[in-house]
Formats: sequence, C-alpha cells, structure tokens
Amino acid sequence: MKTTFKTIIASAVGASMLGISACTDLDETTYDVIAAEDYEFTDADRAAMFYPVYNSLRDFIWGWFGFTDLADMASDLWCVPYRIGIGWGDLYVPTHKHTFHSQIGFFSTAWSRAYAGVNSCNELLRDESITSSESAVAELRGYRALYYYFLFDLFRNIPLDKGELHEAGWLPEQATPQETFDYIVSELKAIEGAFGDQKELGRMNNATVNMLLAKMYLNHNAWLGGDDESYYKLCIDELNKIIAMGYQLSPNYKDNFRESIAASPEVIFGIPYEEKYAAGNYYANLWMCNAGRATWGFNGWATSGGGAHPQFIETYDADDQRYADCWISGPQYDKDGLPIYIEGIQLNYTHELRSIDNPGCYEQEGERLVKYEILGGDKGSSYDDQVIFRYADVLLMKAECLLRISGAYNGEGEALAAELVTQVRQRNFSTAPGKALRTVAQLRGGSCYDYGHRENRAEIDQPDNWIITHEGGDDIILGGLLDELAWEFVAEGHRRQDLVRFMMTNGCNVWNGKSWFCKDGMSDPNDRHYDVFPIPKDAMDGNPKLVQNPGYAG
Repeated sequence: MKTTFKTIIASAVGASMLGISACTDLDETTYDVIAAEDYEFTDADRAAMFYPVYNSLRDFIWGWFGFTDLADMASDLWCVPYRIGIGWGDLYVPTHKHTFHSQIGFFSTAWSRAYAGVNSCNELLRDESITSSESAVAELRGYRALYYYFLFDLFRNIPLDKGELHEAGWLPEQATPQETFDYIVSELKAIEGAFGDQKELGRMNNATVNMLLAKMYLNHNAWLGGDDESYYKLCIDELNKIIAMGYQLSPNYKDNFRESIAASPEVIFGIPYEEKYAAGNYYANLWMCNAGRATWGFNGWATSGGGAHPQFIETYDADDQRYADCWISGPQYDKDGLPIYIEGIQLNYTHELRSIDNPGCYEQEGERLVKYEILGGDKGSSYDDQVIFRYADVLLMKAECLLRISGAYNGEGEALAAELVTQVRQRNFSTAPGKALRTVAQLRGGSCYDYGHRENRAEIDQPDNWIITHEGGDDIILGGLLDELAWEFVAEGHRRQDLVRFMMTNGCNVWNGKSWFCKDGMSDPNDRHYDVFPIPKDAMDGNPKLVQNPGYAG
C-alpha cells in the first residue's frame, strides 16, 4: 500500500505535473502542462493529478493544528496544557476551556485546508482529461463531499462551491445547514456503488461512501435539531451494506495504528504516510519529552505537549488492554531497560495534571499517548498511516442506532446492540473474557466518568490548592455507550462529534453541559452555539458575504 502511494507521488513529480506550490496555489493549474491534444491519459496519470486532493486531506486531518487534534483536545480525553518552562498554551488553553473565538489558529487552519481540498477537486472536475473518466469524476465528487462533511460538522454555516465556472472576483455565499446537508447526501448517493471493492489507502471505495452517508444520518438530529428516528434507520441501512462487504475486526487493536495499516482487515478508509514523500504523523513529537525519546531510540524533536485527563484514564477497566495499547505512565526506561534520568532524577510521567494554565503543568505531568507506533531513529510516528474509518466504528454506530430507535428495525433491536459492543470489546479482554460482555442496561446507563472541575492551582513544592467538583456521569443518556466510544476511538478525531450528539437528562449535550479538568460546563440547554466553531476571522475578512455563526463576535 505504501509502495502504491509512493509510486503515485513519484509519477506526479516525474511528469512535472505537480510542484510543491500545487498544494496551495489553486489559481495555477500546473497539471495541464502535459495535456497535448494527442496525449491519451492513463489511470496512472489521473491518479498523479489527484495529488493536491490527497495532500490537502493529509494536512487537514493530521497536520499541525489538524482536525484530529481539534476534535480531541477540546474534549474530555486529553489536552495540551501550558507547560511551565517550555511554553505552549496560547491557542490550546482556550480550546480546552471552550472559550472559542474567531482568531484561534485551529479554526483558520481547518477552514483553509478543507477548502483547499474542495478547490482542488473543483479544478480537476473542470479538466477534460478527468471528466472523460467516470471513475475519476466519482472519486473527486466523493472527496469533495468528504471535505464538506468535515466543514459542515465543524462550522455548519458554510459556503458551497459546486464547481461551476465563476467570473473574476466571485465570492461564495453561505448555504443554509439544510441545503448543505442535502447537497452532501445527494452527492454521495449519486456516486454510491461507483468504485468497486478495491481497498487502497487514500483512495475512495464503496464502503467509504456508505460510511460517510451513515455519518450524515447518525448526526442529523444533533446537527439540524429534532428527534427523527428515521435517520437512525437510514444509518443502519448504510452500515449493513458495509457489513455485507466482509470487513472484519483486526485480531489486535494495535494493528490499526502501526506504521503500515494496509494489512488490517478493519480499515475502511485511511491516509497513507511514507518516509520520503509523505511523512507527517507527529504524535510521538507532540507527546514525549526530550528524555522520553530514549524509550524507543528515536531522535526527532519532542515537545512534551499532550497530557491525558486523569478523569478519563480512571474510567478504564484494569483488564482492558486498550489502556496499555494507548498510554504510558510512571517511571520510564530506555529501550535497553535502563532508567531514564533528567538531572539525576528518573523520568516519571505522573497520573495527575496540575492545571491548564493556572499555573499550568510541569514537563513530566500527565500520562502520554503511545497508540500510534513509535519507531527508532528519526522516525518516531512520522510515517505511521492514519485511519479515518474502520469497522469497529460500523459496529458501534449500528449499536447506537438500535439503542436510539423505539422497538426493533428489520427484526433487530437493542439486544443486538449489546452483542455488537461485546464483539468490539472481546479482543481487548483476553485475560478476563467475561468482562467483554456488555448488557443493554449497562449501555443505557450512565457514564462512569467522574465529570467535574479537577484542578490543582498550586505551584510545585507548594501546598496543594485543589479546585474539585463532582458531577459524575449518571445523567448522561446512553452514557455506557459513550464510554465505549472513548476507550475505542481516543485520539482518532472522534470525540467532539460524539459529545455533541450525546445528551444529558437536563437537555444539554455532554459537549456543553459537562465539566472536565479546567473546562466548566454550561447549564442552559437552549444555548448550543458552541456546538460549532466560529468562522475564522481571516475567512470573514476575505469574504464580506459571510455571516458569523450565532453567538460569536465577528
């Protein structure tokens, strides 16, 4: 799989079709320089021309300030605190506290990278060498729908450019959320079944389209309001199509997060990374401190940025192998088993985080993510492929829909939901298989997360100054299932969307209504403007037709 992707990129460079600027300079169609009238384009040529589309997606999902970070570090799972003596915090602190504003760099980056992908798709869809291939057109429409799916989820009130030719100076107007939802669904329905059964990282296939449709239907009520059960049934219909394709859970959870995930039977859609042409998975750099690199013998840069929320870590069952697959803590040793020392004291990643910014956290505070394979030398996790959709999500989404529907659908009901969750859990409880079993009552019950404010405002060597409240999770509807989603999909860009979708008994969703670490919950169920982010200021400045999302200053 990595070889295929490398060949595509090499072909693009070798044919002088794409320069480095092609990823950002959308006014210059550099790929048409070889389009002589008598040249017959091959599928390999067309694949090479797709490079800006693929590259924008890699940057959007996994680049610095990428979607995966934004979706998780503003959630109840982990954060990047102000690191005392190191830095960080200028953009990460308000992201954690949900004090969003239009000049936070995450939002501008997400907006610009996603629209770079949209623009690349539109440019190619106007090229005759592309439009002569039905499969190439279908894939570009699929990628454009994927980019709009992300933009719609993050910002909701977005401009739609469907690829028409525009006069100089044209600026798009915002579509209504309903118009955008309908457009994305219609585009996906139009290309459904157009791809065959190939499974190749970075390339659309039929299951990817079905998965996107399922995501649209699953989140419809959270995005547009109401409680229309028909959308959960539509979601199940799409998921059943994927189930019929023969995907399977990988026997080992970690197989989905290795340097190469091409062999995993679970991966539906993923982004390939490659050492020479497409590196960029920087999680080893984000999470490890400099001395901690010795555990793997990698010598890339390190920031000691990320830290897990202790409240989340405490939700893991002691026999759940996903904890050890995802996290490290305590005293650290190098790859030869020798203690790692910093100024004569052994490196020790603590369980607790002190504070997001008052005073912040010291370098060794917080458990560290090791979910993505870390390799020696200059690699770290830089060349690890990135999964976007996988089969475990299919099973848990179906379970969720069955729990949200009154009664059964096509003869399937809540008992099957519990079986599907149990199926996903089984590979993670090999030492205690009985604990893999989940019941309907457990899934419908509350969350085991000890929600509440939990902060120590004391500096090191000073008496503790804890600010602690206990909200618990008993008031979360389907809280047991929400916990399952956290354990299975942490650090995969999953969590924000889930917290927006899951509700509390007081009418708030968990995203707004619950407190965690230094983020405080809201009590007004009618104020849901934080469900979406503000439109970035630079986008507003560049297009006077845009209107800021409700609740945010321009």
